[in-house]
Amino acid sequence: MPRTTQSRRCRTIAVLAALAVLLGGGCARGRTPIERGTREQVLYRSLSADLTDLDPQLVTGLPGINVASALFEGLVAEDPVDLHPVPGVAERWDISPDGRIYTFHLRADARWSNGDPLLADDFVASVRRALSPELGATSASMLAVLKNAAGFAADHDGKARFEDVGIKAIDPHTLQLTLEHPVGSMLSQLCHPIWFPVPTGVIASCGPLTGRTNPWTLPGHFVGNGPFTLKSWEHNSLILVVKSPTYWDAAHVRLNAIRFIPAASVDAEERAFRAGQLHITEALPVAKIDTYRNEHSPALQISPFLDTYFYRINVTKPALNDARVRRALSLAIDRQTLVQSVLRGQQQAAHAFTPPQCEPGYAPPELAVDDPAAARRLLAEAGYPNGTGLPPLELLINISGNHQLIAEAVQAMWKRELGVDVRIVAMEQTAALAQRSLLAYQILRSDWTADYANDALAFLKVFAGNSGDNHTGWKNADYDALLAQAERDTDPGRRADELRRAEAILLEQAPLIPIYHLTTIRLVHPSVHGWHPTLLDHHPYKAIWLEP
Repeated sequence: MPRTTQSRRCRTIAVLAALAVLLGGGCARGRTPIERGTREQVLYRSLSADLTDLDPQLVTGLPGINVASALFEGLVAEDPVDLHPVPGVAERWDISPDGRIYTFHLRADARWSNGDPLLADDFVASVRRALSPELGATSASMLAVLKNAAGFAADHDGKARFEDVGIKAIDPHTLQLTLEHPVGSMLSQLCHPIWFPVPTGVIASCGPLTGRTNPWTLPGHFVGNGPFTLKSWEHNSLILVVKSPTYWDAAHVRLNAIRFIPAASVDAEERAFRAGQLHITEALPVAKIDTYRNEHSPALQISPFLDTYFYRINVTKPALNDARVRRALSLAIDRQTLVQSVLRGQQQAAHAFTPPQCEPGYAPPELAVDDPAAARRLLAEAGYPNGTGLPPLELLINISGNHQLIAEAVQAMWKRELGVDVRIVAMEQTAALAQRSLLAYQILRSDWTADYANDALAFLKVFAGNSGDNHTGWKNADYDALLAQAERDTDPGRRADELRRAEAILLEQAPLIPIYHLTTIRLVHPSVHGWHPTLLDHHPYKAIWLEP
């Protein structure tokens, strides 16, 4: 072949190769993460905050529950459409006629992610760990429905026997729970992570069984029993979970992996979605809601949500230890303006702690009204007319979401109506939670989603004197007594009245300030299937898949 012809052919091949890179290979390299993820069944989901732990007995808040529900499964699971209880590790169960004894028959093919069988004794050992004071599990009070569990957890003298707690392995695949009293929502409660089994043998091999810094949840040590298992965890960057081959229902899990990505801010989430880096955002900037709504974007999802946005008040701090000051702060907020002009996401002003759709037949007392004149009178009665003499207050928020925008609006209302100076302090979520647990704050941005079902008690128990979720320093014996009555009462009308009286005490004493009842406002890419709007914003990942 002549050299000129060969050179010409080489140049032609080079040009064609370059075109191939531009038209084919270049596009391959330029495909977005969600296009690749959709093709490979890898879900990209944002989290509103990074996690401090993946231990299901220690997680708090939706970000932790979102990840824990992928890595673990309890006796009972949730239906993806309406979250009604469905079989999980237990393939079936029996309930005694008096509603106090639940007998669960575990699946013979239930396995931990290391291949070991998952047995009834694992659930017994997990409950014992969760009840231990050394672990200090925030949600351990939920286990008090078990017979003698509260007494065992409160015993510091070693006299109480765990064998007397109402949980027993009848045989390797049969577990029996005995309750203090009938609980109508018991099956739904079992979907909470505090009831998930943990691999106590693995935990003990990594360090103290009840040590909060035990590294067993880190990659290389982690063992779970859910549809996914932990592959990698880069703090503030990525939690990668992959399909578990040992999960009993692995054949029906269609996703191969989930990439949980903590969001630096709600604006960063929205930008990442537009750039093809997320299938699902956790939230949406307030300023962008109308844009997506006006464009009729199929990605915009606004759904009802059993969640209340509120401010906790540390009643152990000077001035804030006066209920009149706390009530004044609550009454001075113009909630209607806040939800209509600031939030713009179909939220509802909160005049009580429990959401309006919380429980059929329950009508909460609406005492957190917008009444600046009454607020000024209460503040004057407390000795601070027009805010005179009241030292500046600090409002602690976490930096994700739209919290800064809301805090600035409330700050302006308190200044205008009461003459109160408030300084906004913003921290990462993990730092804010640490301040909360130490009661090292004055006013704290919070929200609460029902742990289970649509039960008003799931909200009101947060502020019980023995609740690990209280974090205000507030206790009230009458309030606790009414909750205890309601928990045992089988008459719906009488129970609703007891809960209503309890909530009235809570709102009058005001260790919290309800702000608004949430909706979930997020972006969901049309390639996501099996994702349903639910009142608790839980989404079983084994039911989700991706299609172009």
